[in-house]
Amino acid sequence: MKLPFGPGALVTAAFIGPGTVTACTLAGANFGYALLWALVFATAATIILQEMSARLGVVTGKGLGEALMAGAGNPALKFAVAALVVVALALGNAAYQAGNLTGAALGGEALMGAGAVDRRVVVGALALIAGLFLLSGSYKLLERVLIGLVILMSLAFAGSVLVTRPDPAALIGGLVPRVPEGGLFTAIALIGTTIVPYNLFLHASAARERWGGAGESALRDAQRDTQVSVGLGGLISIFILVTAAASLFASGLTIRSGADLAAAIEPAYGPLARHLVGTGLLAAGLSSAITAPLAAAYAVCELTRQPPRGAVFRGVALAVLAVGTTIALLGFNPLTVILTAQVANGILLPAVAIFLLIAMNRRSLLGTHVNTPVQNVLGGFVLLVTIGLGARLILRAAGVWP
Repeated sequence: MKLPFGPGALVTAAFIGPGTVTACTLAGANFGYALLWALVFATAATIILQEMSARLGVVTGKGLGEALMAGAGNPALKFAVAALVVVALALGNAAYQAGNLTGAALGGEALMGAGAVDRRVVVGALALIAGLFLLSGSYKLLERVLIGLVILMSLAFAGSVLVTRPDPAALIGGLVPRVPEGGLFTAIALIGTTIVPYNLFLHASAARERWGGAGESALRDAQRDTQVSVGLGGLISIFILVTAAASLFASGLTIRSGADLAAAIEPAYGPLARHLVGTGLLAAGLSSAITAPLAAAYAVCELTRQPPRGAVFRGVALAVLAVGTTIALLGFNPLTVILTAQVANGILLPAVAIFLLIAMNRRSLLGTHVNTPVQNVLGGFVLLVTIGLGARLILRAAGVWP
């Protein structure tokens, strides 16, 4: 049986990384099931934007970077757009890559036991694995690997939910929108880790490679893939939050990350629970360690009109991986780079969302596949959310917002 997954699985593999695992863990540990609704909203909003991005790639045969540059107008504006994308995606993903590799290594430690293997060895091995896949030059191979990692995450975190046996009534109650005292920043973090700008570039490029110019049936496949893949990603996030809520809420334990969740639930639920969470965290870190360089390479090549899978593509991807690996191995503090990337992402996220909405209404570009009125209304609402998320990233980088 053919699985209903494709380029959308790359998006899921990208946003279910150690950062999302940590945000969902903290939400469940500190607020129980109360913020489940935020993940449901974030998943729906992501599907809306990612469907537009995939449709752009399928119908036009262009990546989002190409379309962005074509619509930028004068050369000065094109240069500004290119610079913003490079800072936000290439530089930012290089800094975040350290967290992806370290998070994956922590998952490995949860499986093997802390101290069983030097963490630097695990980081180096994971970086080598990611590098080999990026060097392969095969889109089909990357897609299959990432689909496999998404399925592995799904099974691991679904298993952790079954082991911890959550309260069904409390779980359903968490679907009612409300913000518990002190929970606003966590709710924003849950949404912000799901709706990310580089996934819009990644999805359009991947959809173009898989289906570009292939007709109506390909467009239907792309839309179904987006709904299933991103929907599954949202479900994985919910599994993580529910596991933390069922096992840690009101426990009084200090939890900082998904690795802490793996260690904390073992005394009550046994080694199986630790192994399930560790497996999920390892898969989340490795999948993001592959997709972050991939997204940066796609965006840079489109902006510079270089062919995908060429020397520039591989060079950018490996440079992002190398910088992240160096930071993770040597313990450098990438705070300045991350803050710069957060400001750039804070500007880029709403800017790209605005451009995407404009592009999706251009008949000269999409013909009969332009947005419907309902899609425009939904997209406009999500745009308002992205403006708020962008403002939060900028204010947080400036030290104004925690």
